[in-house]
Amino acid sequence: MRNVSALAATLMILGISRTPGFAAWQARPDRALPVYGYSIVRTYPHDPDAFTQGLQYVDGVLYEGTGLQGRSSIRKVDLESGRVLQQRDVPKEYFGEGITIWQSELFQLTYQSGTAFVYDRSTFAPRRTFTYTGEGWGLTHDGKSLVMSDGTEFLRFLDPATFSERRRVRVTAGGMPLKNLNELEYVKGEVFANVWQTDQIARIEPSSGRVVGYVDLRGLLNPRESRSADVLNGIAYDAAGDRLFVTGKLWPKLFEIRLVRQ
Repeated sequence: MRNVSALAATLMILGISRTPGFAAWQARPDRALPVYGYSIVRTYPHDPDAFTQGLQYVDGVLYEGTGLQGRSSIRKVDLESGRVLQQRDVPKEYFGEGITIWQSELFQLTYQSGTAFVYDRSTFAPRRTFTYTGEGWGLTHDGKSLVMSDGTEFLRFLDPATFSERRRVRVTAGGMPLKNLNELEYVKGEVFANVWQTDQIARIEPSSGRVVGYVDLRGLLNPRESRSADVLNGIAYDAAGDRLFVTGKLWPKLFEIRLVRQ
């Protein structure tokens, strides 16, 4: 995954490489930016075998996309119980990545295949595919365009009908590029992005790409839970209920949180 060796990838999947906060090679570039902590509103069960790559809550339904070669899927999940209500497995040659719901459809990226799948939102029946250059990481939408991350410091804004690129913005924090933007969610006019290999979410102003703050989510899992879990990855916003949910790859729990300014 993400240009690491097979051994490192295995260690990451096992949770051994997971460390809190920013990785040493990705120190926060501007400590003057606002940092938000959290309070836990509720805790829900989450499938500990789900390698979460995408998460979205729409009209009372939690949608989840999972990854890993041969284990990727799209799902509808019951929030209260964590039970998978509906699932479609992705062909084994694809590594599933970010998802988003756009009108009556579910879009799903793949990691290095340059292929995006589009499914019927209700039945998960395949509708069509699109191709793109580079890697696929996170996906969300702003009501007009799909918003895609690809492992670089850029966000791409795409036409939902054609998947053609309308524009792209360079994400910067304190004037420095912020790379490895992973799972995305559009929240009250901002793009929230998991920063891969960290317990941080970057809050991004989408027109300029400027990071306007961070959310520090260290400590959500206890040490015992962290040993079998991988990195934080998964943000869903319930716009109707003004609720924010987060989880991670192979996490046993999903959290509803409230942001607290530090």
